Amino acid sequence: MFPLPDLLGLEFKTIQAMVKIYCKAFHNTDNVIGKECTECRDFLIYANEKLDRCPYGQAKPTCNNCPIHCYKPQQREQARRIMRYAGPRMLLKHPILAIRHLRAEKRAVPSNIPEHASNRHKRKHRIDIKQQ
Repeated sequence: MFPLPDLLGLEFKTIQAMVKIYCKAFHNTDNVIGKECTECRDFLIYANEKLDRCPYGQAKPTCNNCPIHCYKPQQREQARRIMRYAGPRMLLKHPILAIRHLRAEKRAVPSNIPEHASNRHKRKHRIDIKQQ
């Protein structure tokens, strides 16, 4: 998985917390750190990749407010199931993350996509500079 800075990292941390709540309830895992079931681990890897490549970068709106739907239909449905179950439970298990996520949903969606704002682009650009 890719390291995600600032707001992208916070969004991934929120997704990770939701997946752990969901996985523990539906996949009979003990949920030791890093011990999600294979299906949930694959979803987290997929979500991390999509956040890393988000063209909005740090200005990213929450996924349900985003005009670009980058998840494939199967993963989008999986995310919807996870968030529908874990979302309300986040207030009890991770209240700060839940409140931050609710506040992020109120942020305005940028009217245009900034050029080269994705974390992936910035990471690759840093590597290119170091190699020169």
